[in-house]
Amino acid sequence: MMQLKEYQQAALNILGDYLRALKEAQAKAEQVAKLGLDIPFEWDRAAWKKGERDYIPRKNGLGQPVPTVCLKVPTGGGKTLLAVRAIDAIQTLYRGRQTGLVLWLVPTTQIYRQTLQALRDRAHPYRQALDLSSGGRTLILEKDSRFSPDDVQTQLVVMLLMLPSANRQNKETLRLFQDQGGFEPFFPAEDQLASHVKLRERIPNLDVYDHQSMLGGVVKSSLGNTLRLLNPVMIVDEGHKAYSATAQQTLRGFNPSFILELSATPPRESNVLVNITGQSVLREGMIKLDLHVHNKASADWRDTVLAACRRRAELEQIAQTYQANHGLYIRPIALFQVERTGAKQRLPGLIHVEDVREYLITRLNVLPEEIAVKSSERDEIENIDLLSPDCPIRYIITKQALQEGWDCPFAYIVTILTNPESNTAMTQLIGRVLRQPYARKTGLPELDESHVYCFKAKTGQLLDTIRAGLIGEGLGDVAGRVIADVEAAPSQAVVDVSIRPQFQHYAGKVYLPCFVVSDGKGGWREVGYEVDILSRVDWEQVDLSPVDSWELNPAETGDSHVSLGLDHLTTIEPLRASLADEMQLDPVFMTRQLLDLVPNPWVAYEYVEETLRRLRAKFPEARIKRDLGFVIEELKKRIAAEQERLTRQVFDSLLQSGELRFYLISGCAGSAIPERIKAKAGARKLTTATGDLPARTLFDYFLEEDFNETEKAVALYLDQQADILEWWFRNNVGPNSYSIQGWRRHRPHPDFFALRQEPPTIYVLETKGIHLGHNPDTDYKKQLFELCNKYSQPTPWNDITQEFSGHQVNFQIVFDDEWQRVLNAMLTST
Repeated sequence: MMQLKEYQQAALNILGDYLRALKEAQAKAEQVAKLGLDIPFEWDRAAWKKGERDYIPRKNGLGQPVPTVCLKVPTGGGKTLLAVRAIDAIQTLYRGRQTGLVLWLVPTTQIYRQTLQALRDRAHPYRQALDLSSGGRTLILEKDSRFSPDDVQTQLVVMLLMLPSANRQNKETLRLFQDQGGFEPFFPAEDQLASHVKLRERIPNLDVYDHQSMLGGVVKSSLGNTLRLLNPVMIVDEGHKAYSATAQQTLRGFNPSFILELSATPPRESNVLVNITGQSVLREGMIKLDLHVHNKASADWRDTVLAACRRRAELEQIAQTYQANHGLYIRPIALFQVERTGAKQRLPGLIHVEDVREYLITRLNVLPEEIAVKSSERDEIENIDLLSPDCPIRYIITKQALQEGWDCPFAYIVTILTNPESNTAMTQLIGRVLRQPYARKTGLPELDESHVYCFKAKTGQLLDTIRAGLIGEGLGDVAGRVIADVEAAPSQAVVDVSIRPQFQHYAGKVYLPCFVVSDGKGGWREVGYEVDILSRVDWEQVDLSPVDSWELNPAETGDSHVSLGLDHLTTIEPLRASLADEMQLDPVFMTRQLLDLVPNPWVAYEYVEETLRRLRAKFPEARIKRDLGFVIEELKKRIAAEQERLTRQVFDSLLQSGELRFYLISGCAGSAIPERIKAKAGARKLTTATGDLPARTLFDYFLEEDFNETEKAVALYLDQQADILEWWFRNNVGPNSYSIQGWRRHRPHPDFFALRQEPPTIYVLETKGIHLGHNPDTDYKKQLFELCNKYSQPTPWNDITQEFSGHQVNFQIVFDDEWQRVLNAMLTST
C-alpha cells in the first residue's frame, strides 16, 4: 500500500470525523421520522456544524438530501489516492457496507484512460486500496459494460464515466437513458404493469416509455435508470467543471447517496471540507518548485530551443550521478509548445512541430527515437511508459494536447514557442511539469525544481501568466515560487538576505535544541525515527484484545437498496450469502495491508492470525468474509494506535534513562538559524499597517507570500514587542529548516522563533487554525512540545556556543481564535 503523506492522512481524518457526524445526524433524523414528529431537521446541514464554513445543501433527483463535500487538492497533491481512500471511508463509516455502486466521473479522455488503467491494475496502489475496502471483490466498469444485481450485491462496482457522458443534454450520450439489453434483471418484466407503477411511485424520476407507445408507462431498462435505482456514491474528479446548471441537475438526477468532489479550484458554492494548500504539498516533496522562467530576447526561436536542450542535458548528467549514488532513475524530459501541428499547416512565419523536430535532429544531433509528438492527429506517447528506463523519449512536442490529466514526473522543462499573450493552453501546460519524481525531493536543487523557456515574451506579463497558471492548479499560495532568471529580469532575481546589522553579533550563534542519542563515539547525533525509535519497539506487546469487542454487520441487509422493495429481486441476499461462503479468507492479502505499519511481515502475519482467531470465536466465517474490509481497517487502526503507544513508550524510556536528550548540538538538521536566506528581490515584502518594514525581524525582510493571515498577524504582533523581544524569525519549511523528530515519523516544523533577553528565552511558536484544534496531528504536537518544554530547562547544553548557554526554550502552539491572548500571557510571565 502507498504510504500517505501527512496532509493526506489529515484530510482523511477530517473526512472521517465528518462522516461519523453525518451518520449520527442521519440516525437522529430517522428517529424523528419514526416518531411521526413534524420537526424540520436538516441532518446533512447539522453534520456540517463540525465543519469550517456554512454548508450549502443539495437534493438528489428524489428531493432527498444528498451530502456533498469537496476536497480541495492542488496539482500534484495525489487526489486520485485520496479518492480511493475516501471511498473506503464513505463505505465503512457512512454506508456501513463493502459492496454497492460507485460512479466515478472524470472530465477528460486523458484522465479517464489513466484512472481506468490504474484501477484495473491489481498491483497498483489505487486498486489495492479499493480491494482493501471491498475485501478483494472489486469490479471496474465502463459505460458500455453490463452488470447485474448480483454484482452490486456481492462486489464493489466502480463505473467510470466521462463528464460529457453524464450530461443529459449531450445527444451523443442519450443512449445512457435508452432501453438497452443487459439491465432487465434490475426491473420488473414488461408485462408486470402494477410493479412498474409501484416502481415509478418509489422513484419518480425514472425514464419511462411514452404513454402513446405500446409500452406506455413502462420503465426503460437503461443504464441511466439502473444508476438511479442504485443510489451510487459519486466521485467527481475536477469537480469545478460540473457546476453548470445542466451538469448539476444531471448528476443529482442519478439519485446519489453521497457526492465527493475533488478539485484544485472549487467554485464558491462548493462545500469545501478539506483545503490542502500548495505549501503542504511542497513541504512533502510532491512538486518541483522553484519554477525558473527564462525569457530569451533573441529573435530566433532556435536559440530558445537550444537553451532548453542544454539545460535538459545538464539535468540528465546530474540525474545519472544521482542514480549511481542513490539507485533512483530519472530521465529529464523537455516539452515544446508549438504553433502548428497539422500536416497541411506548415506555413512561413509559424513554428510547426516538424520545424522543431528537424532542428533537434539535424542541428542538435538528437536521436529520432528520443522525440515524440502529441497532437490531436498524432499520439506518439500513447501506451508508452515514460517512466521506464527502457523508454528513450526525452523531448515531447505539442500544441495543446498535453493539458489536464497528463502528468509525467520526469518532465522538467516547458519551452513556449507560441504567442504567450493569447495562450490559455500555456497555463495548463505549466502544471504538467510540477510533479516530483517518486513524490520525494532528491536534495539536489537541479532535480527538485523546474524550468520554463519562452520566446519573445514580455517578462512581467509572462510571469503574471505563469502565476495565474499556478493559481489555476490550486497552488496560489506558492505562486511566489515563480522566479525569473537574472538576465531576463534582475528585479525578480533570487538574492541573499542577510541578518540585520544590529543583530550581526548573532550570526552563526543562534541554535535550537533537538532530541539526540549517543553516536557511540563519545558524542551525540540527532535521533532517527526508524533506526532509534521504531527499531526498539517490542512488537510482542501489541494488544489485540479489543478485537473481542468488535461487532460485525449481521448480514448487511442494508444492501437492499438494489431491491427497492420489489419482489422480483428478493432472492439476491441468499445468493450473496452463498457466494460469501465459497470465498476464502486470505491472511497473506490481509498481511500486505499492514506492512506500512509493521516492518516485519512475519509479525504482521501473526497479528492477522490472532485477529482471525479471536473473530472466529465469536462470528461465523461467512460473516467475517462479508465484513473483511471493516476487519482490515479496524485492525490497521488498532495496530497504528499500538504503534503510537509503543513508540511513545520507547521515546519516554530513552529520555528517562538519559540515552535520549534534548540538546543543543550542531549536527541536527536545521538546528542553526542560517546566516542568510534566499528571497526574490522583486517580490512584495511583509510590511506593517503603516507600510513600513517590520523593525524586529532578524533578517532585513521577509516576503508577504510566505505568511497566511494568522501567521501575518502573529508576525506583526511579535514585531510590536520591542520592549520584550530582541528579534523574531520566520521558519519557512524546507530541507534545511528547523524541525523536531519525535516518536512519529513526521517532523513538525514550527513557524516562528523569537528571542527574549530577560529572562533569556527563545520562544518557538506553531500557529494552527481553530478547526485543527483537536485533530490527532495537533494533539501529537501538543504532547511533543510539552516534552520539549520539560527537557529544555536552562543548562549549559554544549560548548557549541556560549552565547546561548543557559537560555530557556519555550515551545507553544497558538490557535487563530486565541493567539493574542496566549502570546500576551506568555510574554508577561517571568
